[in-house]
Amino acid sequence: MLTPFSLRIFVADGDPDGLRLVERSNWIGKAVVFPRSLLPKIKGRDEFNQTGVYLLLGPREDGQGEQLYVGEGDPIGPRLDSHYAKKDFWTRAVFFVAGPGQLNKAHVQFLESRLVQRAKAAKRVPLENGNAPTEPSLSEADRADMEVFLANLLSMLPVLGIHAFELPDAQPLGGNNAPVSLLRCERKGVVATGYDTTQGFVVKAGSAAVSIERETPSFAVHLTPVHKMRHDIIARGVLKPEGDHFVFAQDYTFNSPSLAAAIVIGGSANGRIEWKDKNGRTLKDLQELQSKVTG
Repeated sequence: MLTPFSLRIFVADGDPDGLRLVERSNWIGKAVVFPRSLLPKIKGRDEFNQTGVYLLLGPREDGQGEQLYVGEGDPIGPRLDSHYAKKDFWTRAVFFVAGPGQLNKAHVQFLESRLVQRAKAAKRVPLENGNAPTEPSLSEADRADMEVFLANLLSMLPVLGIHAFELPDAQPLGGNNAPVSLLRCERKGVVATGYDTTQGFVVKAGSAAVSIERETPSFAVHLTPVHKMRHDIIARGVLKPEGDHFVFAQDYTFNSPSLAAAIVIGGSANGRIEWKDKNGRTLKDLQELQSKVTG
């Protein structure tokens, strides 16, 4: 069960797009968020002299979304200075630190390793990390503390606009705690199942998608970003060939039901119409019905 929490965001220089310090209620950690251009100006702050874990984000070369680098520093500052000079892709950064003595080198190596593992499992964005860092040896107590730190960190990232680590939730519950019915998208001889969530639309593992040869001829021309995304998740192993079609190798979250349907059928799609329950009601029908019930 999700637990409510509050965040305190301090806009340190008065610019909403500038330096922000973010603290979570009842937690020792702190997030520092800033655009790359500010690093020379703000790197003298105390937070940059602390031990922590950081994320660098920036646009992909093809312009289709972001790419990510995960790292750790003891302290953070010199590592970010090095990336400022040597890594061109990133345009914004966020790092997490804690009070004095709360985090050490092994702690942040553990956090770095777990974050890389999580990003690779989610396959939401490409990783710039060349190697997968190994987890250090931690005592049972330290590991438990870092699992809590990691959970709090991950819960804050979507609020900060970072979705690279989000894994699909277990199928959500509806009224009377009954599982929400799976929806189906069935066209061109393939069937996919999924459900709508607050993160986006989740297509279930085992769902089918049309082969590249059966994509709509105008797909690449009129829906170029979606076409590129389809080929990208094929390259990342989310979609794998099986016979004359593709199959989802894992549950995967898309930004919208229309994007999910377009990936499945290889062409333009209105997801609110394409996704239907076992009684033939569209997602649009179900949402309108729910609106009337709760209105």
